[in-house]
Parts: sequence; structure tokens; C-alpha cells
Amino acid sequence: MLVLTRKTNERIQIGENIEIKVVSVDGDQVKLGISAPKSIDVHRYEVYEAIINENNQAASQQLDALDILKKL
Repeated sequence: MLVLTRKTNERIQIGENIEIKVVSVDGDQVKLGISAPKSIDVHRYEVYEAIINENNQAASQQLDALDILKKL
């Protein structure tokens, strides 16, 4: 993991298309602005985890439905 120190209004560039800017720091809370192409999904980690869990559950249900159809 790369750890960088940035101040308010400083930026980090990832590749050619993704830019992260420190918008503000207030106590232990940091606000970040992220510029990325629309083709790249940007989520808070807890939202990303929920999406992955829902996708896994949906895939599992589809397999269960296929098993039921095979028995018919």
C-alpha cells in the first residue's frame, strides 16, 4: 500500500484519468473529490462490499433455480 501525505487542495493522480483532491480536513474527517471517467465506478468501500454481497447472493439464487429446473 502506498501512503501519501496531502494538504487541502493538493491532488493525487492515478494513471491518466483519475484524480483525487483533498477538498477539506476537519478533525478526523477528510473530504475527497474524485474525478474519474464515467466508465469507472467509484464507491465508498462499504457500498462496494454491499454490491459484491448482493451480486454473490443473486448468482447463488440463479444456481439454485437452475438446479430446480434440472430436476423437472
